[in-house]
Amino acid sequence: MKISDKTKAWLKAAGMRAVKTIAQTAIATIGTAAVIASVDWRMVVSASLLAGVLSLLTSVAGLPEVSTDDNQ
Repeated sequence: MKISDKTKAWLKAAGMRAVKTIAQTAIATIGTAAVIASVDWRMVVSASLLAGVLSLLTSVAGLPEVSTDDNQ
Protein backbone atom coordinates (compact mmCIF):
# COMPACT_ATOMS: atom_id res chain seq x y z
CA MET A 1 0.00 0.00 0.00
CA LYS A 2 1.45 3.33 -1.06
CA ILE A 3 0.94 6.43 1.05
CA SER A 4 -0.02 9.50 -0.97
CA ASP A 5 2.12 12.63 -0.94
CA LYS A 6 -0.78 14.53 0.65
CA THR A 7 -0.95 12.02 3.52
CA LYS A 8 2.84 12.16 3.98
CA ALA A 9 2.71 15.97 4.19
CA TRP A 10 -0.12 15.80 6.74
CA LEU A 11 1.69 13.20 8.86
CA LYS A 12 4.88 15.27 8.84
CA ALA A 13 3.08 18.52 9.77
CA ALA A 14 0.90 16.87 12.43
CA GLY A 15 3.89 15.03 13.89
CA MET A 16 5.99 18.19 14.09
CA ARG A 17 3.13 20.08 15.73
CA ALA A 18 2.61 17.26 18.26
CA VAL A 19 6.32 17.12 19.13
CA LYS A 20 6.41 20.89 19.68
CA THR A 21 3.29 20.68 21.85
CA ILE A 22 4.81 17.86 23.93
CA ALA A 23 8.00 19.86 24.46
CA GLN A 24 6.11 23.03 25.41
CA THR A 25 3.94 21.13 27.88
CA ALA A 26 6.94 19.43 29.46
CA ILE A 27 8.75 22.74 29.87
CA ALA A 28 5.68 24.39 31.38
CA THR A 29 5.05 21.48 33.76
CA ILE A 30 8.67 21.33 34.89
CA GLY A 31 8.64 25.10 35.35
CA THR A 32 5.89 24.89 37.95
CA ALA A 33 8.24 23.14 40.41
CA ALA A 34 10.26 25.34 42.75
CA VAL A 35 13.30 23.08 42.46
CA ILE A 36 14.18 20.36 39.96
CA ALA A 37 14.21 17.76 42.76
CA SER A 38 10.52 18.39 43.43
CA VAL A 39 9.40 17.76 39.84
CA ASP A 40 6.74 15.06 39.60
CA TRP A 41 8.16 13.34 36.50
CA ARG A 42 5.17 11.02 36.08
CA MET A 43 2.96 14.11 35.88
CA VAL A 44 5.29 15.73 33.35
CA VAL A 45 5.26 12.65 31.11
CA SER A 46 1.52 12.13 31.50
CA ALA A 47 0.57 15.74 30.76
CA SER A 48 3.01 15.95 27.85
CA LEU A 49 1.78 12.76 26.19
CA LEU A 50 -1.83 13.80 26.65
CA ALA A 51 -1.03 17.16 25.03
CA GLY A 52 0.59 15.33 22.10
CA VAL A 53 -2.44 13.09 21.59
CA LEU A 54 -4.77 16.09 21.76
CA SER A 55 -2.58 17.91 19.24
CA LEU A 56 -2.85 15.00 16.80
CA LEU A 57 -6.62 14.80 17.28
CA THR A 58 -6.92 18.55 16.70
CA SER A 59 -4.84 18.19 13.54
CA VAL A 60 -7.49 15.87 12.11
CA ALA A 61 -9.72 18.94 11.73
CA GLY A 62 -7.11 20.42 9.42
CA LEU A 63 -3.65 21.90 9.31
CA PRO A 64 -3.06 25.30 7.77
CA GLU A 65 0.49 24.17 6.93
CA VAL A 66 -0.86 21.55 4.53
CA SER A 67 -2.67 23.02 1.57
CA THR A 68 -5.41 21.02 -0.12
CA ASP A 69 -6.79 21.25 -3.61
CA ASP A 70 -9.86 23.01 -2.15
CA ASN A 71 -7.76 25.80 -0.56
CA GLN A 72 -5.69 26.75 -3.58
